[in-house]
Amino acid sequence: MSPPLLKLGAVLSTMAMISNWMSQTLPSLVGLNTTRLSTPDTLTQISPKEGWQVYSSAQDPDGRCICTVVAPEQNLCSRDAKSRQLRQLLEKVQNMSQSIEVLNLRTQRDFQYVLKMETQMKGLKAKFRQIEDDRKTLMTKHFQELKEKMDELLPLIPVLEQYKTDAKLITQFKEEIRNLSAVLTGIQEEIGAYDYEELHQRVLSLETRLRDCMKKLTCGKLMKITGPITVKTSGTRFGAWMTDPLASEKNNRVWYMDSYTNNKIVREYKSMADFVSGAESRTYNLPFKWAGTNHVVYNGSLYFNKYQSNIIIKYSFDMGRVLAQRSLEYAGFHNVYPYTWGGFSDIDLMADEIGLWAVYATNQNAGNIVISQLNQDTLEVMKSWSTGYPKRSAGESFMICGTLYVTNSHLTGAKVYYSYSTKTSTYEYTDIPFHNQYFHISMLDYNARDRALYAWNNGHQVLFNVTLFHIIKTEDDT
Repeated sequence: MSPPLLKLGAVLSTMAMISNWMSQTLPSLVGLNTTRLSTPDTLTQISPKEGWQVYSSAQDPDGRCICTVVAPEQNLCSRDAKSRQLRQLLEKVQNMSQSIEVLNLRTQRDFQYVLKMETQMKGLKAKFRQIEDDRKTLMTKHFQELKEKMDELLPLIPVLEQYKTDAKLITQFKEEIRNLSAVLTGIQEEIGAYDYEELHQRVLSLETRLRDCMKKLTCGKLMKITGPITVKTSGTRFGAWMTDPLASEKNNRVWYMDSYTNNKIVREYKSMADFVSGAESRTYNLPFKWAGTNHVVYNGSLYFNKYQSNIIIKYSFDMGRVLAQRSLEYAGFHNVYPYTWGGFSDIDLMADEIGLWAVYATNQNAGNIVISQLNQDTLEVMKSWSTGYPKRSAGESFMICGTLYVTNSHLTGAKVYYSYSTKTSTYEYTDIPFHNQYFHISMLDYNARDRALYAWNNGHQVLFNVTLFHIIKTEDDT
C-alpha cells in the first residue's frame, strides 16, 4: 500500500478505536448507560440541610431559659466525598473535551485530504471505464496493470463512506460532552455552596454563637461521660498531662509530667498537634520532685505536691521560679491516704469554673475526703468541707462547678459513684459510668475551658467528653 494509503489506514484505525471507546466508556463513566443526557433545566434541586442550631427560647418550670444545641445530620459532611468525585469527573470530562477538540482538528484536516482523494478516485474510475470501452487502442499489458491498480482502490470507497460517518459521530460526541459539562457545572454549583469553605464558615459562626450561649450558662451538673478519645500513647503507666483552663483562645499549650515520683522534668508543647507529634517547645526543671499525678496548671502556673510532704508548690512557667509554697495542714501524704491505685496520690490539686481546689484526707476526718478551696496566689485555705467518703476507697476525683465527683475505682468498671456539693454542703450517690478503655486510670481532671476530662489511662493520654445540665442566666436571676 502506498504511503498516503498507509496514513489513511492509521487515521481510520484510530477513529474506529476512539468511536468504540466513546460509545462504550463515556455512558458508563457518567452513569448514562440507558438514560438520555439530562439538560440543566431538568436537574433535581439539592436542598440545603439545616446546620448547627442554637435555641434559647425554651423555658424550664421556673421560667428560666434553657440553651439547646442541635447538631446537623451526619450525612452533611458525607457530601465532601461526592463533591470531590464530582470535581474529578468534571475534570475528566474537560480533559476529554479538549482531547476531542484536538482530534477534531486533525480529523477536519485529514477529511479534506480524504475528500480530495475521493474525488480523484471517482474521476479515475470514470477514466478507467472510458479506457475500458476503448481498450482496443491500448496495449493489453498496460491495460492489465492499470486494471489491477483500480481493483486495489475500489474497496476504499465504502471505507471512505464509513469515515465520513465516523466524523459525524465525533461531532455528536462533542455536542454531548458540551451538554454533560453544563450539567456537571450546574450540579457543582449546587453542591459547592456546602463545600469545605462554606462548612468552615458555618462552624466558625456556630462557635461564636455557642460561646455567646455558654457565657450565659450557670454552673452545670454532670449528667454523662462519653469517650474516650485517645490523643497519644506515651510514657509510663502513671503520669499527668494538662492544659490551662484560664489560657486565652490562642494559647493552647500542653504540659506533660511522666511518672508519679522521682521526677522534676515538665515538658511543654505549643499546641495539641505538637504534643501528638512530640515536638517539644520547652522543658522545665523544677526545684523539687513532685508526688503523685494530681497536678494542675492554672492561670500560667503549675501547682503540685512536693515529694514526701504535704507542701503545695506554685511554680510560674513564665518566670521559671517558685512563687509560693504552703503546707496543707493535717493533710496525709506519702501513701497515707492515697486513691485506690496508690502512687503517692494523697493530695489532689484541681481547678474548675470557681477556682483552685485541694482534695485530701486527714486523721481528724477519719481518713475521709476533705475539700479545700485555695487562694491561687498565697495557697491559703479559704474554706473547707469535710465529707463522709473514705479517700482510700476513691479511684479518682474531679471538680465541676464547685461539686466534687468521686469514682469508685481506677480499674475496669469504674463509674462516678459519689458527689459532694460545696454550694449546699450536701452529698448524693450517683451512677455515671464511663469507659475505662485501657484498664488503669492514674489521673482524671476536669478542664473548664475545654469542658472535658483529661485522663492518663495506662500510658495513654485520653479525653472524655462530659454532658452537663445547665440553666441559662436571665435578667430576673439574682
